Amino acid sequence: MSPRRAARRPSAEPDLFASDAERAEVEERARVAERRRQTHREPDVSYDSYPGETARSAVSVSVLTQTARDVVEGAFIPLWVRGEITDFKTHRNGNWYFCLRDRAAQLRCVVWSRDKRAIPAEPDEGMQVAAFGRLTVYPARGEMQFSVLRLEAEGDGLRRKALEITRARLEADGLLAPERKRPLPRFPRVVAVITSPDGAALHDIIAVTQRRAANVRLVVVPSAVQGDSAPAELCYALDQVNRWGGADIVIIGRGGGAREDLSAFNNERVARALAACGVPTISAVGHEIDISICDLVADHRAPTPSAAAAAATRSREELETELRKISIRVSSGARHALRDTADRLRHLGRDVAGAGTYQVTRRRASLQETAGRLHALSPLATLARGYAVARRMDGTTLASASSFEPGMPFELTLRDGVVRARVPHDGTTGSDS
Repeated sequence: MSPRRAARRPSAEPDLFASDAERAEVEERARVAERRRQTHREPDVSYDSYPGETARSAVSVSVLTQTARDVVEGAFIPLWVRGEITDFKTHRNGNWYFCLRDRAAQLRCVVWSRDKRAIPAEPDEGMQVAAFGRLTVYPARGEMQFSVLRLEAEGDGLRRKALEITRARLEADGLLAPERKRPLPRFPRVVAVITSPDGAALHDIIAVTQRRAANVRLVVVPSAVQGDSAPAELCYALDQVNRWGGADIVIIGRGGGAREDLSAFNNERVARALAACGVPTISAVGHEIDISICDLVADHRAPTPSAAAAAATRSREELETELRKISIRVSSGARHALRDTADRLRHLGRDVAGAGTYQVTRRRASLQETAGRLHALSPLATLARGYAVARRMDGTTLASASSFEPGMPFELTLRDGVVRARVPHDGTTGSDS
């Protein structure tokens, strides 16, 4: 390096480093940048000059911008920058472009499409954020920009927005509708548990299940419950349970933690896999104050893993209490049934007796009417009025005078008896008595 260039360097640098290690890293990057600058020197430049010192040693624009990028990247380690989002745009290739500004300045920023997965949701215009990334120079335009790797809004702005977007999508597909919730089986035999095999949640579930229903079989399907691999592992575990088909209930969850640790259970893929599970599901994620997307999709939400185990099983005391209630209901129902049957039989007896009396009275009146008609037409009634009936000795009625022959015996039937008579030989009748 020439003495003239060394003279232009400041005698002291501002203390921008948190440790000696960071300072050493920056100095190493500066040495690398210097070596790169040396390689771009024009071959015809004299030994005591440096690139750009004279018109003969002028550097190209690309060399200058590349050198500027090397210097900027070597001077600044990745850091957090706070500001307000403005001029936000989404490029068709998936990149995000925006500016971070405060009252005095602004900084162009870019989020490459490959880095978007580490950001919960697309930021809103005017949102106050803290962006983590690296300061660099875009050589094609000669512009300084900030390449963002992570983005955090004040409070829970981005996470809340991501949850709202996911919830809206699931609700539009009907996965949050109350009518699709399935009841839990009352007496499950096999319970599948999807959680970390090393977490406290699994120990709580095992302890509660053994205390309440030791005959219930627990099948643990191990999965990561936080980190970048957790969503894929949870989806795979749910698919394995579906393929197996031997579980009566599925419990999915973990113990409490920071909100960012619960992000896997707010993942849309995990929520859809849980909704597609073929058996009733229980979600037990975090503590009582934490509500996840999986809690909304599952058939039953438990505030803690212990509560999930209690909801999935029935204790001996609960069974005995339920049996006593059933016995009371059966006895009461039997008494009511017997009482109702006896009342119906009494009413039926009264109805039968009344109907019988009515029929007897009705038929009696009919018989009396018929008897009166028959009596009016009876020969006895005629005889009672002073008439007599002549009959031969064989009982044949003599209805006319020509039926009588001289000397023929016959009988006269009167109202109060029978008189024997004979026809005289002279044609006149007379009594034998």
